[in-house]
Amino acid sequence: MPCVHLSSKAHHFDMLTFQQNRNRTLRIISTSVLIFACYFTIGLQLAVVPGFVHLQLGYNAVLAGLAISAQYVATLLSRPIAGRMGDSVGARHTTCSGLLVCAASGIFFLLSAYLKGYPLASFCVLLLSRLILGFGESWVATGATIWGIGRVGADYTAQVISWSGIASYGALAVGAPFGVWLENNLNVGAIGVVSVVVALGGFLWASAIGAIPIRPGKDLAFRQVLGKVFPYGLSLALGGVGFGTIASFITLYYANRHWQNAGLSLSLFAISFVVARLLFANTISKWGGYRVAIVSLAFECSGLILLWLASVPAMAEAGASLAGFGFSLVFPALGVEAVRNVPTRNRGTALGVYTAFVDLSLGISGPMAGVIVFALGYPPIFLFAAAMAGSSIALLITLYRKRAEPSKIAAAILTLKRDGISFAADGRARSTLAAHQAKAERRPSSDSSSPPTP
Repeated sequence: MPCVHLSSKAHHFDMLTFQQNRNRTLRIISTSVLIFACYFTIGLQLAVVPGFVHLQLGYNAVLAGLAISAQYVATLLSRPIAGRMGDSVGARHTTCSGLLVCAASGIFFLLSAYLKGYPLASFCVLLLSRLILGFGESWVATGATIWGIGRVGADYTAQVISWSGIASYGALAVGAPFGVWLENNLNVGAIGVVSVVVALGGFLWASAIGAIPIRPGKDLAFRQVLGKVFPYGLSLALGGVGFGTIASFITLYYANRHWQNAGLSLSLFAISFVVARLLFANTISKWGGYRVAIVSLAFECSGLILLWLASVPAMAEAGASLAGFGFSLVFPALGVEAVRNVPTRNRGTALGVYTAFVDLSLGISGPMAGVIVFALGYPPIFLFAAAMAGSSIALLITLYRKRAEPSKIAAAILTLKRDGISFAADGRARSTLAAHQAKAERRPSSDSSSPPTP
């Protein structure tokens, strides 16, 4: 009978844990849906805007590229502002504002399509639409992520960031072909209409989710937040060069080699990316952000080297899959460490600044790879990207080793103090020593000359 009773209690505990995990996941997904809505509107335009500018408005490829990049410039510049908004006015308010801005972008996109008989006016309105969409993206992505963390607790930051990535990349993958379908079967203006409907639907969904309290405390200066986040953002940017290079040049790389079906490599990269996030996001909480990021970057580096050495399409496809699998967990793993170094009140700002490094990486990787292609050809761009991932690994190993030093220093100081040696060290070590001394002074002892016990 006791065995049956214990088995019943264990089963009840397992069911309770499963229920808690399911409820937590549903809470995370409820805010990730808002990110999906935002990036779906982005995906609708992604494959259509270049053709609209070049073929329908009659402008050259440079201006078509400008229309695409305008959104990313706006996103890069507004990420820190979005983070500060999340800290000061609340994550829900920030997210809802961003969704309304995305809806406004759709209205201007519709107006641009309506004015296509007046190319200059249409192009100017389109640029305005793209800039507005960039601001909306940063507010929704940052606000919804902060919102998700606030709803489930800081211990599950990695899971929230992972689901945010799944929502954004999944939305782009679905939205891009649907945008092409709308253009082919209806017209370009239909994309604006659908964008407005999806963004307003997201706004209504957000309105039904409870807000989280604004954390009290003092706002850190922007330079202080940047200083705390910078090492992790730099490591992320170095690792992101591989993603930017594959996204920008894999199609031309295949064409240069006279290979078919370059889209398969992109699909495999995306599938591996999503699978890694779904299956291994919990490893960040178990093993820590540093370790997971280092191992992930090693996988990405291996995949990029395979792309560099590829002599047949199968090798390139394996390399793209490996690179996608590796890069997948770099963002959430480093994000956990970056946010951990910042007071709770300022974590939205930290997340906004940290995320901006992704935009920076994607913005500079294309031009850098283009210079390498012009000078050396296509394969070396993947070797360069692998070198950047290797540099990121070296930086993280250095940061990981330095993280353990303060506790070692404190222990050494206590040991020296026992021997009667006066020693000064950094603030953290001194405060640790003072705490131990105060504790020892409060403790009654028969031998007042005995040293404090650590």
